[in-house]
Amino acid sequence: MKPSSIPGGAKMNSSQAGLFQDWHKNGQCPKGTIPIRREQQDVHPRGSGVKWIPHRTQLNQSIATDDGNHNEFATVDIEGGIFYGGRAILNVWNPAVYNGEFSIAEMWVAAGPDKETNTVEAGWKSDGYKRKGCYNLQCPGFVQVNQKFAFGSPIEPISRYSAKQFEMGITIYKKHGNWWLQVQDQVLGYWPSSIFNYLASTATRIIWGGIGYNSKPNGHHTRTQMGSGHFGNEGFGKASYFKNIGYMDNSGKLRDVDARSLNLQVTRPFCYNVKVANNTVGTDFFFGGPGYSSPCAV
Repeated sequence: MKPSSIPGGAKMNSSQAGLFQDWHKNGQCPKGTIPIRREQQDVHPRGSGVKWIPHRTQLNQSIATDDGNHNEFATVDIEGGIFYGGRAILNVWNPAVYNGEFSIAEMWVAAGPDKETNTVEAGWKSDGYKRKGCYNLQCPGFVQVNQKFAFGSPIEPISRYSAKQFEMGITIYKKHGNWWLQVQDQVLGYWPSSIFNYLASTATRIIWGGIGYNSKPNGHHTRTQMGSGHFGNEGFGKASYFKNIGYMDNSGKLRDVDARSLNLQVTRPFCYNVKVANNTVGTDFFFGGPGYSSPCAV
């Protein structure tokens, strides 16, 4: 059953609701159907567009050790609680990627021991991520209920350095026994609890931030960017950010995260970093970086 109401605190304002998928220029799907993106070889050359990654199901796998330790993180997280969902608003960029790599900004809702983690994830990516786990309608069990979004399709507009910032709001929450995904003010679909073991009931960890894949070309660190390609300490309008990060409690209410409860994971701070904002209301943070440089050589 599709939720009849949006979780408390998950409503998006009108400026956030303006993100657009290019295929809408040709119309939209009628009710009772869903758009499915046709996969074609090199339809989007490397780094040519930023795309939705509305869902991934990751089973029996460690987040931190995914893909042979080539993943580099700049994230914050809360853990050890009982969570029924997570929330975030993030700005959208199109970072440069090289060598068949990827750059991702997303939220994870997770449960389970390190080597057997279950996660559901949502955010945006630059370039393809074809390694472990799965994304979009390739994922077993995800049920799409919305005809307005084509998973994996490019989105626009995107943020520009020292210019207007464009945001997307993401909420993942437990309702009617399933994990539901909402992007902006649209409920897109759900993961049935039956496909999980550790996430069948509740989550124990929520993570927000960026991942970059470092293939170590020619023995040095990759030039693939994370976020805007600028470090988090550059701040608003220049760095990629997450704002109003939150979690859902057992009453179904979305609560702000206390910045003092955050754990930071930064794999290589001279390549990509995290800067938590000093707010009086809500918790925001900036993240990202350029990749290869003199301090980030290996």
